[in-house]
Amino acid sequence: MITVTEDRFRLAQTFTISRGSKTEARVLTVRITRDRRTGQGECVPYARYGEKLESVRAQIEGLPDDITRAALQSALPPGAGRNAVDCALWDLEAKLAGERIWTIAGLPRPTSIDTAFTLSLAPPEDMRTAAAANAFRPILKIKLGTPDDMPRLEAVRAGAPRSRIIVDANEGWSPEIYSDLAPHLLRLGVELVEQPLPAGQDDMLAEIARPVPVCADESCFDRASLAGLKGKYDVVNLKLDKTGGLTEGLLTRDLARAMGFKVMVGCMVGSSLAMAPAVLLAQGAEWTDLDGPLLLSEDRPHPLWYDAEGVHPSDAKLWG
Repeated sequence: MITVTEDRFRLAQTFTISRGSKTEARVLTVRITRDRRTGQGECVPYARYGEKLESVRAQIEGLPDDITRAALQSALPPGAGRNAVDCALWDLEAKLAGERIWTIAGLPRPTSIDTAFTLSLAPPEDMRTAAAANAFRPILKIKLGTPDDMPRLEAVRAGAPRSRIIVDANEGWSPEIYSDLAPHLLRLGVELVEQPLPAGQDDMLAEIARPVPVCADESCFDRASLAGLKGKYDVVNLKLDKTGGLTEGLLTRDLARAMGFKVMVGCMVGSSLAMAPAVLLAQGAEWTDLDGPLLLSEDRPHPLWYDAEGVHPSDAKLWG
């Protein structure tokens, strides 16, 4: 039996990017029960990709109760709905076998990994204050894509002089803006720039210098998208809500590495249930951005553990 529920998790504070603000994470939770065992998965439908809670829920509820992971890959397209079902099926398989998920998947036992912590878009002085409050974190991620990007970046660097910094323009720049900003990004120690140009309008990245590695986010989905990124991007940001689950995520990660891309594993703003399978995907990634639960004021039972060593693999009571 497949059930779908909508869950809401309050954020610790309003979270803002160039596209807008939110005060809660609205997610879909999928539970699949067979032989008195229940596996669960979570997804975050994203309007940027034409997804709504209602439409994704309808996709999932249209699946047969006995769907397999293999059949699922063609039954639904890459996206949030397939992700939640795929991860629930992985969890169910582990529970039925009485094994941890990495054993089932034939993967090494996962370890804790450093994760970026995202600073919400705000006036520069507020971002400096936020950076200073989080300067103990090894990696800070800054949401940019506005006319005031440089003051914000300068403010964050002043607030957290020792932290590694990555920036996410959320498709908000032009080739000219990126070229103008690139020397300053180097000067301020930025080590990665996510999606500076709009997806579908990013061919110029193959023509201009990329002194700071450029990462495809909105331009990257699954294996089928990788060929079109060659020569334009140095890194791909894999999110399970884009690949359509852990099954495709692992395949996309391995192909991306074989094609010479470095890998970042990211997330939408969701609970520990959404992050748990992504922690498995992120093993060995050059960058990890799985801070969703750190942005929440409430979470799932048996949540992921975050400490000075980073984010730890999930408890089997949560997932896998």
